[in-house]
Amino acid sequence: MKTSNIMIALGLLVLASCSKQEKESAATGIFESTETTVSAEQSGRLVSFGITEGQTVAQGQEVGLVDTVPFRLKMAQVGATRQVYGAQRPDVQTQIAAIEQQLTKARLEQKRYSELVGDGAAPRKMLDDARSQVLVLQKQLAAQRSALATQVNTLSSQQRATDTERALLLDQIAKCHIRAPQSGTVLEKYVEQGEVIAAGKPLFKIADTQTMYLRAYVTSAQLADLRVGQQVKVSTDYGDSRGKTYDGTITWISAKSEFTPKTILTDDERADLVYAMKISVKNDGLIKIGMYGRVVFSK
Repeated sequence: MKTSNIMIALGLLVLASCSKQEKESAATGIFESTETTVSAEQSGRLVSFGITEGQTVAQGQEVGLVDTVPFRLKMAQVGATRQVYGAQRPDVQTQIAAIEQQLTKARLEQKRYSELVGDGAAPRKMLDDARSQVLVLQKQLAAQRSALATQVNTLSSQQRATDTERALLLDQIAKCHIRAPQSGTVLEKYVEQGEVIAAGKPLFKIADTQTMYLRAYVTSAQLADLRVGQQVKVSTDYGDSRGKTYDGTITWISAKSEFTPKTILTDDERADLVYAMKISVKNDGLIKIGMYGRVVFSK
């Protein structure tokens, strides 16, 4: 009787184990993070650059400065040039005031001669001369207005050009201030304070270690039950069967298959086609880049 009970219990354990395996599948992979290499946007001497590898920085935090003196001197020169253009701007009303006064007088003369000619007290030629004088002064006034408007427009354009140049210089000065593009941890540092750098030179590498990604590979059979946004369980491997379990979310599944990477499975399994995927995990500070992990998919 006891033997019969033991056999029944063993049978139930085997069935439970098989049922659990049917409901769950797993994959292994390596943790990685979103890494960004920050490069110099301006050439010059690096007057400050105090970050260290392993340091945590905030998004937008200034971590270094390229020498801004050449750009500030250029800005002073541009400002002086703008003042020169402003000093050359003509006073339109003052310069046309004399012609306007002559025109006003000529019109009065024309009106007076018109009355005299009407009364027969003056020859018609005097009226014609007065009218001609008015026309000449009107044309002179129009020409003077046009010339002054052209001069003002030219100087205004030159001033706008200096304003644009100043804006460009301000942008260049802003790019001298080296800032962290995202919050994260400094992984590598490529230059030191005092070096002369060129635009485009890599300065440091930063990674967002608050959110880690487990890159794992699954078979086509597993893929059928997976979708982006699905919640899964991810466990870390510290060695000696130690680890910790986290909640994870599938954020990406590759659209095409590939051969199993050599670092993942055995020689016999490398020929199998698998699909890469990423699972995001909120890091508590214990997950490191390159650490092995395991993900369990519940069906």
